[in-house]
Amino acid sequence: MNNPVVLDSWLCGLWDEGRKFQQCKGIHSGPVIIFASGPSAAQFPLERYAHVPFITMNGAIARFSQTAARPLFYLCDDQGFVRERRQLVLEGIRLSSHAALGANALKVLMQASPDIVEMAKPYLMLRVNRPLSGTPLSDRQFAWNARGNAELECGFSLFERKPNRIGFSRNMALGYFGGRTIPYAAVQLAFHLGFDHVFLVGMDLNAQAGRFYEQADEALPSRLDDDYKDYILPSFQLMAKRVVGENFQVFNLSIDSRMPTTVVPKIDLAQFEALLARS
Repeated sequence: MNNPVVLDSWLCGLWDEGRKFQQCKGIHSGPVIIFASGPSAAQFPLERYAHVPFITMNGAIARFSQTAARPLFYLCDDQGFVRERRQLVLEGIRLSSHAALGANALKVLMQASPDIVEMAKPYLMLRVNRPLSGTPLSDRQFAWNARGNAELECGFSLFERKPNRIGFSRNMALGYFGGRTIPYAAVQLAFHLGFDHVFLVGMDLNAQAGRFYEQADEALPSRLDDDYKDYILPSFQLMAKRVVGENFQVFNLSIDSRMPTTVVPKIDLAQFEALLARS
C-alpha cells in the first residue's frame, strides 16, 4: 500500500472504525507501570511485577523480549523510529495485547509490513487538533475552544504560541497532547483506560545517558535537551496542577530523573510496593 491517497483513506477508516479508543475508555482500574527507555529501566525487576499492567513504547520493548512479562499496550508515534528500528516496533506489536501508533508511524509501517498491521489491527493515535482531513485550528483557537471541554486541559496565551500547545487529554478519542516525549502520551492513555496509580519507569530524561537498549555508536538522535524546558517540563507541570489528585496519581521510579520530584514525586522500590499493596 504505497499510494498516499489510499493510505490516507485507510487511516480515516481505521480511525472511524468503531472509535476503538472510545470503546476502551475507563475499562481498567488500579495501578499501571509505564515503561520507558532511560538507562534506569535496565535495572527494574520486570518479572517481579509481571502481574501489573504495563504500557511500553519504542525500543523499551527490548526488555520484554527477555522476560515473561507482557505489555497491555505498546506505543510508537515516531515515523523515524519505525524506519530505523522496525523490528523493535514489530516486536512491540507481537508481544503486546494492543498497539497504538501515530498516523505517520503507521503509514511507514503499513508500507513496509502490511500483513502484520492488518493482522494486529492497531489503534490509531492522533494528536489533538491534527485531523486526518480538513484544516486544523490555529494553536490559539484550539486552546481557547478546549477551555470548554471537561476532557481536555490546555494552556492558553494570547501573546505566546508555546503555551497553547501544552495540555492533557482525558480521552484519547479526542486526541492526545504530544508533550515532545512519548511517556507523556502514555500517561494520557493510562488516564483514558481508567488506571488511577501510574508508575513511571525509565523516564530519566537524560539525553547524554542514552537509552538502555542502544550502544553509543548506534544511538538514534534525541531532542530531549531541545524540548525539555519548553515542552516536556511544562506538560508535566500542567498535569501535576490540573489532573493529578486523589483519584489519579503519578509517581516516578527513576530517582535520578531530570523531572523534579515537586512535579512528579520520586519513589523507590519499597515505596512502590507499599503503594501497590494499597491500590
